[in-house]
Amino acid sequence: MPAHKAVHVNKSFILSFTALALVALLVALDGTSISVALPIISKRLGGTAIEAFWTGTSYLLCSTVLQPSFGSLSDLFGRKPLIMLALLFFVVGAIVAATSQNFTIMIAGRSLQGVGGGGVVTLIEIIITDLVPLQLRGHYFGMIGTVLSIGSVTGPIVGGGFAEQRWIFYINVPIAGASLLLIPFSLKAHSPTPSPLNAKIRSIDYIGVVLFVASMTSFLIGITWGGVIHPWRSAQTLCPILLAIIGMIIFAYHEISRARDPIIPVSIFGTPTAIANFIGVTVHGLILWCVLYYLPFYFEAVKGYTPILAGTALLPLTFTLCPSAITIGLLITRWGCYRWAVVLGSLLACLGSGLLCIINAHTSVAGWVCLMLVPGLGLGSLFPALIYAIQASAEPRQLAMAVAMCSFFRSLGQAIGIAIGGVIFQNSMHSNLMKYPAHASHADDYSKNVILLVEALRKMPESATTDDLKTAYSDSLRIVWAVCCALAGISALLSLLTKDYTLTAGESVQEDVGDTIKTATQVK
Repeated sequence: MPAHKAVHVNKSFILSFTALALVALLVALDGTSISVALPIISKRLGGTAIEAFWTGTSYLLCSTVLQPSFGSLSDLFGRKPLIMLALLFFVVGAIVAATSQNFTIMIAGRSLQGVGGGGVVTLIEIIITDLVPLQLRGHYFGMIGTVLSIGSVTGPIVGGGFAEQRWIFYINVPIAGASLLLIPFSLKAHSPTPSPLNAKIRSIDYIGVVLFVASMTSFLIGITWGGVIHPWRSAQTLCPILLAIIGMIIFAYHEISRARDPIIPVSIFGTPTAIANFIGVTVHGLILWCVLYYLPFYFEAVKGYTPILAGTALLPLTFTLCPSAITIGLLITRWGCYRWAVVLGSLLACLGSGLLCIINAHTSVAGWVCLMLVPGLGLGSLFPALIYAIQASAEPRQLAMAVAMCSFFRSLGQAIGIAIGGVIFQNSMHSNLMKYPAHASHADDYSKNVILLVEALRKMPESATTDDLKTAYSDSLRIVWAVCCALAGISALLSLLTKDYTLTAGESVQEDVGDTIKTATQVK
């Protein structure tokens, strides 16, 4: 067990961490609360379905694509100025969205919030890396993971309760504003090496930033509107994805061969441990968001719950997710190793996703409550475990970028999870509805528009017809959970490649990676 270097927990540290945790909670709330509030907001502003779609998507898109840029720029200009800038974007975006009188302004506000929210989440984890020694970070990553989980799960409840008064946006302003005032005086984070401002500006990898942001934006646009606004096989969906692939190939060539100071150093992917756990982070985000996004639809469509009750029904997931995130972080700190946590968390996520397949139209309250506990354990465990593995395998000078890419891949997994889940659900729902002659004529409409199906079920009296619809719905979701289970299984197998590096500096070993060798510290 490594000797632990103490963290100087003074008033300044407590104030800084509290401010960061509160902002993380706001960002997580903001990411999921809008889904419940959109129908109310759309009715008030008189928006179209496409405008409502972009209100939610613009936040996710802007939040994801700029995360690596925030990490890279924070190395140049320091953490404090960048998190202040991210908070400013978030607060201004909230005010713009709250005061908007049409969807154009609403989407602009949500985009600004997304830029700020993505930067905040990335920089919070980077700042913890600065403030706390590696061997003790489990406590704090576990707590931040817990805060993010609570915010994500309770977001739909807040969205349903506050949408009418626009407090879904206004609630961000006083808390984020207070953090904006508090952080400059309390935060003692990384300061960059002194150098002239013009030298820093010249060193930015502008070509890399443009290529990466443009490529990821194109990819996310393609996968988010595929099957929603345009068919998956249409040129409108396939062309952005194809352009994204070409763009990422050019970006990779530029970063490897041309960039003097690359925005994403290729060497952070230089070990099997790093590669396996970056894949693990992506799968973690994918499964977590599939659960948070599609389970509420089950409760609304099959169980007939209101949006607020559907959000409340996710709380059993929180009962195991949050304690497991904190507990695993503490155990990693105490035992000085993390490989076991990555493997265990991946296996529990696989088992939990498989258990969700048991849920059907007739599952009792006690049944679905119990079945949601295991995925919570697995997903919660992976919050501190994965980021520990990625940080421990990274070179010290690349820690900030490794953390930023961890946040990016988690967000990317969330976007892919919603898209893949939607494709699987639509295809399965269409096939299942075609089995019932009474619903075959509505198969296209019901499979593509969940809200339409929920409204139709609420208006129908209880009968064999509604039972068939509910059965088709729950059977379709079962395929989504089965795919999540398979992906979690692949991630669990890859987690076996994880090596335990020491959580204190000292021992130097070499890990072969094809023809390259990376020097790192490893527990023997």
